Amino acid sequence: MIMRIARLIICVVVLLLGLTAPSLAAPRHHHAPVAHTAATPAPVNAAPAATPPVPVPLPALAPLPAGTATADVVRTALILALMALLPAILICMTSFVRIVVVLSMIRHALGMPETPPNAVLVSLAVFLTAFSMAPTFEAVNTQALQPFLDGKLSVQQAVDQGSGPARTFMLKQVRDQDIKAIYDIARTPLPARAADVSLMKLIPAFMLNELRVAFRIGFVVLLPFLLIDLVVSSILLSLGMLMVPPSTLSLPLKVLMFVLIDGWSLVLQGVLGSFH
Repeated sequence: MIMRIARLIICVVVLLLGLTAPSLAAPRHHHAPVAHTAATPAPVNAAPAATPPVPVPLPALAPLPAGTATADVVRTALILALMALLPAILICMTSFVRIVVVLSMIRHALGMPETPPNAVLVSLAVFLTAFSMAPTFEAVNTQALQPFLDGKLSVQQAVDQGSGPARTFMLKQVRDQDIKAIYDIARTPLPARAADVSLMKLIPAFMLNELRVAFRIGFVVLLPFLLIDLVVSSILLSLGMLMVPPSTLSLPLKVLMFVLIDGWSLVLQGVLGSFH
């Protein structure tokens, strides 16, 4: 009986709580009070606003004269153009052609087309060219390049002054037959004096002479190696070893002979000594 009464009381309490829950969970709306603020009067002794500083204009630079600016631009452009043409000038008007051709023929005479590498031969030829052409380069630098960079010479004057030492060097190496051959190809009369030879015709004549001298030196260098190849081939033929390539045995012998006689020094001395 007591249990039933307790259950009845619990059910009534739960029912009452369920009826009153929505009203308790309803949101309450509160109206925020409106604040009435009065404008605060400005203080009587307030300091006046600071005025921004007035920028002071910088003094204008005086423009350069138009002629000076144009000359500087032309001088810079010509220097860049000469730097781009420097490899062609090095090949055509210096001793580079003779030296690099002789070094390449030595490599082929030994029977090693890729040893020494091209970079090694070209680098050696460049330094030997600078060594053999040092007086000419010094004359060009003193007479043309430095005065041109200092603004003492015009473009045409610098070209004329710089081509003088190079022309002197090429005229010392070239033969009259080479100059005559170039003038015959151009179908123009041969000048009476060497100083009147055109630079455009002197350069190809000089290159023809360099190739001729380089091949003549290369022929002398090739003869000992050719002799070794013939001796090795004859020995192999007499022994009946027809399937053995002669280069297999001749290559070590040629390298050994070239090292024993100090061939690189002899060849370089001969090449550099051929310049007048």
